[in-house]
Amino acid sequence: MTMWRRVFPLLRYFSSTPETPSPPSLYSFLQPSIFAVRKPQIKETPNPNNQTPKPTALDNQKNPNLETTLQLSLQENNTDEAWKCFKSLSSSLPSKPLLNSLITHLCNSVKNDTHNLKRAFATLMFVLETNPDMLEHRTVETFLDSMKVTNGSPAFALVKCMFKNRYFVPFGMWGGALVEISRKTGRFCEFFEIFNKNCRVAKEEKLDSLRPDLGACNAALEGCCYELESVTDAQKVLDRMSVLDVRPDETSFGCLAYLYAIKGLETKIIELKDLISKFGFSDQSVFISSLISGYVKSGNLDSVSATILRRMGELDGKALNFLEKTYDEIVKGYLKHGTIKGLASLILEAQKLESTTVIVEKSVGYGIISACVNQGLLEKAHNVLDEMNAQGGSVGLGVYVSILKAYCKEQRTAEAAQLVSEMCGFGLELDVSSFDSLIDASMASQDFQSAFSLFRDMREARIPELMGSYLTIMTGLTENHRPELMAAFLDEVVEDPRVKIGTHDWNSIIHAFCKAGRLEDARRTFRRMVFLQFEPTEQTYLSLVNGYMNAGNYFSALMMWNDVKKRASFNSERSFKLDHGLVDAFLYALVKGGFFDAVMQVVEKSQEMKIFVDKWRYKQAFMENHKKLKVAKLRKKSTKKMEALIAFKNWAGLNT
Repeated sequence: MTMWRRVFPLLRYFSSTPETPSPPSLYSFLQPSIFAVRKPQIKETPNPNNQTPKPTALDNQKNPNLETTLQLSLQENNTDEAWKCFKSLSSSLPSKPLLNSLITHLCNSVKNDTHNLKRAFATLMFVLETNPDMLEHRTVETFLDSMKVTNGSPAFALVKCMFKNRYFVPFGMWGGALVEISRKTGRFCEFFEIFNKNCRVAKEEKLDSLRPDLGACNAALEGCCYELESVTDAQKVLDRMSVLDVRPDETSFGCLAYLYAIKGLETKIIELKDLISKFGFSDQSVFISSLISGYVKSGNLDSVSATILRRMGELDGKALNFLEKTYDEIVKGYLKHGTIKGLASLILEAQKLESTTVIVEKSVGYGIISACVNQGLLEKAHNVLDEMNAQGGSVGLGVYVSILKAYCKEQRTAEAAQLVSEMCGFGLELDVSSFDSLIDASMASQDFQSAFSLFRDMREARIPELMGSYLTIMTGLTENHRPELMAAFLDEVVEDPRVKIGTHDWNSIIHAFCKAGRLEDARRTFRRMVFLQFEPTEQTYLSLVNGYMNAGNYFSALMMWNDVKKRASFNSERSFKLDHGLVDAFLYALVKGGFFDAVMQVVEKSQEMKIFVDKWRYKQAFMENHKKLKVAKLRKKSTKKMEALIAFKNWAGLNT
């Protein structure tokens, strides 16, 4: 009982809310009884010094069955039985390998199994207090890794106990876990206490293995600067880094820059800049971003603007390499402590220092306006644009691009098209991908007029590649059954050498008109197509013939055949050959219309070209439309028509 009585006070480390009477949510099922052992039947020998004897490794001669059972239980993954055997060992401990195997097993038995984690914690604490030499470093590391999913208290308690009992595990095996836990749980003060203790021990004991790495030092420094906002504590961390020969990096200086900025310590900031140069850090983006964050928090917007412009001057027109969050902070700072006017002035001044070769997405204007958009402040972004125009400044492309992308995302395409026209008026040129994206968004929202407007701007801007957007518009109009807009758009761009128009474009329009029953528009498009010297194809005539047939306009189908007959007889590369679909359409329409002379002409052509014709289909068409037609009556009107009718009947097998 003495062995486990010490464990009970340790259970408080597993409570996330020890001050409240309600049980902690994560460890509410833990009761002291799970650590209780049965009272020994033999009488304990009094200790003359009134001290608990130091547990030792279990002698192989002593309780050999328990150790064997414990080992077998672990091998069989029987955790409860293993724990029961371990408790039965009373004041003794199993062998070192078996003890560490037990603790490791408890940590890894089931993911997030808090019951067994508590068992592992209690065992570790007991061994540290009684015989720490029995523990292996790897076992401690395993437990701390498992603590990353908890509230973190046991991890800090364990490390403190390690130092108390002079059990020095290399920092690399536990420091990273504590940093991660402290970040997740907000327990910086506990981490900072252990960090300081570790540094003192490392120095006093001259233990290089306890020297913290740069990541841990930066975590301590970050907490001092961002959470405690303590210059004194931050300086102590720096002093310890110097003593332990841990070289700071850009992150270290960034933390200090933030702290000095919020405290208004300009002299210290100048010293930092000098140190950065001496350390040879070429990339100062972290330092500058942190400095700006500090100025923003303190409401010192003049220093924000001065820092940005000074840095741009140092870069000689090159782009600032700011993090996205830096621009977010700048926007929030100006909207909280400043004005839209101040934000507009900052962008205008920055644009004067930017090189014309700076990528749009790397410009200050783009970064600031994008931050507005990302925070759901699109109207504020447009207000900044209006203010820049009001101040008479030249608005950079980056400002427009950010707003355009937002309009595109929200499908506010009419406003986007208007903005593009405004840009073109100022001589600003969008790239082809931006135009394509805007036109695609316009077509997706069926804002065809904006798409046309954007395409006109695209042409006037002399963008060399127009085909992508051209196809987007034509495809969208086809899918939305708007042949009249297709015809108007095609007529507008037909003479532009950058747009490669083919017969298939005209065919799409003609087919759409025919499908909609707008045959006069289809005929007009056909005439326009021929006038512009685009050669009709089989598909052109097929659409027209089917359209005429569906409308019962068989005479127009006859006129189409006369045109096809001439083209099909040309012996040149521009002529085309009749295919089965077109022959079938003409035969069906001409039979229904009673133009048997033309029917036999089609039959003759099909035979020449060896095109299979299903006579039954046209025989049925004749019976449905000309069943009462008599050859004798037709002879009185026209001998030629009579001969054509007889020829058709003979061909179709109607005289048998």
